[in-house]
Amino acid sequence: MTKLAVVAIGGNSLIKDKKHVTVEDQYKAAKETTYHITDMIEAGWNVAIGHGNGPQVGFILRRSEIAAKVEGMHEVPLDVCGADTQGAIGYALQQNLQNELYRRGIQKSVATVITQVLVDKNDAAFQHPTKPIGGFMEEAEAKKRQAEMGWHVVEDAGRGWRRVVPSPLPQEIVELETVQTLLKAGIVAITVGGGGIPVIDKGNGEYIGTAAVIDKDYASSLLAQKVGADLFVISTAVEKVALNFGKPNQQWIDKMTLSEAKAYLSEGTHFAKGSMAPKIQAIIWYLENGGKQALITNPENIGRALKGETGTWIVPDSA
Repeated sequence: MTKLAVVAIGGNSLIKDKKHVTVEDQYKAAKETTYHITDMIEAGWNVAIGHGNGPQVGFILRRSEIAAKVEGMHEVPLDVCGADTQGAIGYALQQNLQNELYRRGIQKSVATVITQVLVDKNDAAFQHPTKPIGGFMEEAEAKKRQAEMGWHVVEDAGRGWRRVVPSPLPQEIVELETVQTLLKAGIVAITVGGGGIPVIDKGNGEYIGTAAVIDKDYASSLLAQKVGADLFVISTAVEKVALNFGKPNQQWIDKMTLSEAKAYLSEGTHFAKGSMAPKIQAIIWYLENGGKQALITNPENIGRALKGETGTWIVPDSA
């Protein structure tokens, strides 16, 4: 039986630093990441790939804002920005994977699925939007958009005003059956990009996009649960997870159980809310719902981690 892995790749897999943000730079970064994913495929894994899109959505929104101010062009809705990035990032990952698979003589196809993810319209996040998006505005413009367009706006640390949107939890992957069909056929599926395009059910089975941002690790966790993945990999900027990260008593972790992960997360001091905490939570949900094992490491160390040489493994208590 071929093993199935869900790999969630972060922003560092596409944007290395502030000096390398162009489309060409992102393509080259994607090439590096797909090289390591191809190592997994060559070792016998079937793979589904989820990815982040935060910076890319930001670029689209900024271009849209400038075009609207300078040329009077219509602005791009947030859900459409998500769809745009799924296509563009999917293209970069897909082509690089196809090229590397061909180079190694591996007969395997790759497909990108523009993926909608259902969220609950009654999710508490819709009452308390917290995720900043787009550029900074003067207070007058922010208040005008709030009144005319129903935006939620906040003052951001003295730097100006920004729009904030909800970050609801993913409930259902709309194209799940399509993704499962691809995986069963041995096709690499690139899906739930940016956490998926957030959609709500109007009540009659009809979906409609909504202005929100879904955490990509949460959506990838849901994907791993639903497809019965043997392994859930979160590829990020660090080789291993650390307790007390960045502090004098920092401690790198090679392995922890589900119970240990839950205890460390509940302490609230080890994992930053905007970075490692959601990754640990995503893995907890995966393991609580039948997941077998999870791994956190950086792209270049995926191969070594799978051999047990590095990375942080998180496993069920019975493992």
